[in-house]
Amino acid sequence: MKKILIPTDFSRNAYNAMGYAIDLYQRQACEFYILHSYFLSGYSTENLLIPEPGDAAYEAVREGADKNMEKVKTQLNFRTDSPDHRFHFINEFGTLVDVMKKMIEKHDIHMVVMGTRGETDDEHVWFGSNTVDAMEKVRNCPVLAVPGNVLYKDPNEIVFPTSFKTHYKKRELEYLIDIAKTTNAPIRILHIDKGSLKEKQEESKKLLESILENVPYTYHSLLNIDVGTGLQCFVQSRESEMIAFINKKHTFFGSIFSNPLVKQLGVNPSVPILAMHDLRN
Repeated sequence: MKKILIPTDFSRNAYNAMGYAIDLYQRQACEFYILHSYFLSGYSTENLLIPEPGDAAYEAVREGADKNMEKVKTQLNFRTDSPDHRFHFINEFGTLVDVMKKMIEKHDIHMVVMGTRGETDDEHVWFGSNTVDAMEKVRNCPVLAVPGNVLYKDPNEIVFPTSFKTHYKKRELEYLIDIAKTTNAPIRILHIDKGSLKEKQEESKKLLESILENVPYTYHSLLNIDVGTGLQCFVQSRESEMIAFINKKHTFFGSIFSNPLVKQLGVNPSVPILAMHDLRN
């Protein structure tokens, strides 16, 4: 049974991501962990004066979280989803990334699905700080970021940009393969570079082919164009409906969701983005 963690700040964006996750896995038995982390401004995890249960400030934020989570339960009661879906509702004190890491380990979570923006819903912000932090710092679990204006439908294709300069692992790509199989979406392997493939790149390409042998895929190349612009043009021209990355440190994309690439990706806010990770990091 798949275990999906869905962080929520009780915003419209978060609820939309919840619906997207439920629909994405409508054909599978799943346990969904709806998680809200609450913290107090002015405190840090290193602060020895953090309020504890019983303190007025602590109890106030806890009660507010409990009330909002009850509303989420009520909203989900109106859905008529698979009987194989189970829901768990968790309010936990702490910073979001710390609490997420704790829940991923505790419940053996397979994937995180969250909105690209939070409660502020600032149209000038492409990815909220919580989403970027999750994609960068939660290294042992893939994160699927869903824009607030995207209603679920099976993606027409999943764009997978790569330089062929890395040694792929089946474990790293199993989440991409699973979504491709679940939704019958072909994978579009996009190579963006400044020249022809070298010998090691050819070896990596063959390795990738062996890993993707059970799903439909095609190759596409763009030369003499920077990564952000090339990816943006490819996705927009084809109206692709999902992008997937392996977020490796110190390689082709570097930190994939840092500026300026995140801004270029954000020009097309209707594309969910799956961030997978190099398990060696």
